[in-house]
Amino acid sequence: MEGGLSSSDFVRPHLKKLAPYTPIEPFEILSEKLGRSPEDIVKLDANENPYGPPPEVLTALGNMSFPNIYPDPECRRLRSLLATDVGVPMENLLVGCGADELIDLLMRVVLEPGDYIVNTPPTFGMYAFDAEVNNARVVDVPRGADFSIDAQGIVAAVKEHKPKLVFLTSPNNPDGSMLKEEDLLTILELPVMVVLDEAYIEFASEGSRSPWVLERENLIILRTFSKRAGLAGMRIGYGVFPSGLLEYLWRAKQPYNVSVAAEVAACAALSNPEYLTRVKDALVKERDNMFEQLASLPFLTPYPSNANFILCRVSGAWEALDLKNALAAEGVMVRYYSKPASLAGCIRISVGTPEQTERVMKVLQAM
Repeated sequence: MEGGLSSSDFVRPHLKKLAPYTPIEPFEILSEKLGRSPEDIVKLDANENPYGPPPEVLTALGNMSFPNIYPDPECRRLRSLLATDVGVPMENLLVGCGADELIDLLMRVVLEPGDYIVNTPPTFGMYAFDAEVNNARVVDVPRGADFSIDAQGIVAAVKEHKPKLVFLTSPNNPDGSMLKEEDLLTILELPVMVVLDEAYIEFASEGSRSPWVLERENLIILRTFSKRAGLAGMRIGYGVFPSGLLEYLWRAKQPYNVSVAAEVAACAALSNPEYLTRVKDALVKERDNMFEQLASLPFLTPYPSNANFILCRVSGAWEALDLKNALAAEGVMVRYYSKPASLAGCIRISVGTPEQTERVMKVLQAM
């Protein structure tokens, strides 16, 4: 075209300033970069379930009857199973292509450009990222030194900025701390929609607050199959929503947002609760074992966790980035943080199998 027109001229102005989200690299790319086979890489950087899904999942995927037919846009079979599993009516459940899709869908339904959300960093990065994509403004109310939320700070932020959404996470990613019930109750009294992300709740000693949604018009619970059921690669999550809001989420969501394969896999995973419990128990046991071993190292200070990962502050002769790179050179992948300031100098290690813990500790002890 004449006049030097660029395709980027059509991009919405606020998206030109958007910093891209930095995802974790998959096995195939890591294998090429490190010069190691995928089997020789200990991948503990994305909180994935090392045991994978129940065996019924692979069987069900291999026996899919109609992969050539569009999926059920309402995921009725899965929602029916989830109603029993979660203890809420299926009419309050919405399934998404990962909980990430539901976060974005919620913002598209609720937020006008320039509206505010409240974020509590350090926490899951998708809340702020999706807000920026949707041209909303983010009010950060930082967590304390122990990673607990500042409930009164949130009260003040709601009063001053009148946000539509407050995002809370329990257990919180990346530190694994739990949200105190009194803090949640305080925030639920505010004129704002509270989104409680429970992606890691299965690994905590406390149960899910999903049933609370039935009694509160301003509470949403988000859950996932990625951690508990080992289905991170299938991209499937769900939310428990108040019925008044859910009507409009149904109207706005993509009609075929969950693939046939993802729904089949999730249903198959729920058919073997004994396996899910056994794997959860194994990860909790290994988390406690790994915490004790990490605490014995003079250059690491691990934080107590209720999730399937452990955040560690790096000190002494090591810098966090150097330690992360040294581990990677030995085929051990962990997550490194440079920001926000409260996370600078930290690494996060996902809980793996006992054999993976042994490999990690062997490398760390040699340092």
